[in-house]
Amino acid sequence: MDLFSTTTSLNFQTHLSSSSPTVRKCKLTASTFHDRLMHKSFLLTYFKEQYTFTMLFPRALLSIALLATSSAFAPASSHPRSASCIHSTTEAAAVQEDVASNAGDRDILIRAARGEQVDRTPVWLMRQAGRYMSAFRQYSDKYPFRERSETPSMAIELSLQCHRAYGMDGIIMFSDILTPLPTLGIEFDVVKGIGPVISTEVRNDEDVAKLADVADVDFDKTLPFIREILGTLSKEAEEANTSLIGFVGAPFTLASYTIEGKSSKHCLRTKKMMMADDDGSSTAMATFLDKLATMIGNYGCHQIECGAQVIQVFESWAHQLSPKQFEQFAKPAAQKAIKIIKEKYPDVPVIYFANGGSSYLECQRDMGADMIAVDWSVDMAEARKILGPDIPISGNVDPTILFGTKEQIEEAVRECIDKAGGPGKHLLNLGHGVMQGTPEEAVGWLVDECKRYKGKDA
Repeated sequence: MDLFSTTTSLNFQTHLSSSSPTVRKCKLTASTFHDRLMHKSFLLTYFKEQYTFTMLFPRALLSIALLATSSAFAPASSHPRSASCIHSTTEAAAVQEDVASNAGDRDILIRAARGEQVDRTPVWLMRQAGRYMSAFRQYSDKYPFRERSETPSMAIELSLQCHRAYGMDGIIMFSDILTPLPTLGIEFDVVKGIGPVISTEVRNDEDVAKLADVADVDFDKTLPFIREILGTLSKEAEEANTSLIGFVGAPFTLASYTIEGKSSKHCLRTKKMMMADDDGSSTAMATFLDKLATMIGNYGCHQIECGAQVIQVFESWAHQLSPKQFEQFAKPAAQKAIKIIKEKYPDVPVIYFANGGSSYLECQRDMGADMIAVDWSVDMAEARKILGPDIPISGNVDPTILFGTKEQIEEAVRECIDKAGGPGKHLLNLGHGVMQGTPEEAVGWLVDECKRYKGKDA
């Protein structure tokens, strides 16, 4: 019996890294397999560049091997091509063109972050590895945060889950902005239902003086898991034809978390230290920010050395600052951290995101970062106008739109892209992180539409 004459279909699920929908059912007939095997070089190129296989990849290879054993090396003339075959002149050309167009997906996010115009708008999401995913909750419901983020096998798996499901243009390390604090002797935990809790008190000059010397920090010794996590994710990103994103917390945000000891509504302890610094009665705030800026800059460099290709700096507490306070305290410290990274690794793009900082967006033009990410509270067209045409921008779909209909989500994506200048002119993200309770399919709709959208005139 000729195996290739059967009409049985082989169904398996594949994750695509192209501008097509990210998750599809691919139906390949046995005869199609035969024709592809007749063109082995095309087959290898097609699978390598077009598909990002997940758990079913070994099965696909096994199927191909079995088919090849039967008659993969038979003369091409003994199996004439059919009109419906993928290697018909028209379809083969279309597929090869699609493969070629996706060859740049590996670094499309990186190029966009540098300010280059790309052929479509790339997309990744803050908190894309999060509790909205049932697969993620299987870990978060069982293991405490630091165990998950500091155990390489778990952190790697949690980093990859969302990319396998939705095919964003970047994989971001599952970690926390507070992770490097222990390098300075600042202890913390993340308590479920409460959030970060920091036990080390920093209130005055004496407390700051007790902290570890930044010059003595050895990230491989204090945070040995980072190198293994990023090293493995770097290989995974390359195989998946995508980018690897690292991140750090901005100095003011880490200082505030430490000073307050936990999340704070009014940030009073921090602001009292800022006022004491302003009137000259204490230098604790300025000294602490400077120490953090150096450590964070070095930590960003360490992540790059471990495999990160882009670094995002999170100023998560920017909403606590007036424009004057931002200019006096947060901005210089963030600029110092960014400068350390850019001086050592000038070709690695740095993105700066001040959550709640859209009211003083004009103050962020000269952060020293390659790209400015904006939150959802500012209209993208207005943000583009304020920053000017020469500053690359990222953002800023309202995270709550993901609770809407498919049509509403797709419309929000198109509107954001158009207001940013059109496809390929910015890096799409949410204006904050994916919220807990977000329907999983909604994330897929957003990613798919971003990759698919060619502009109003297309």
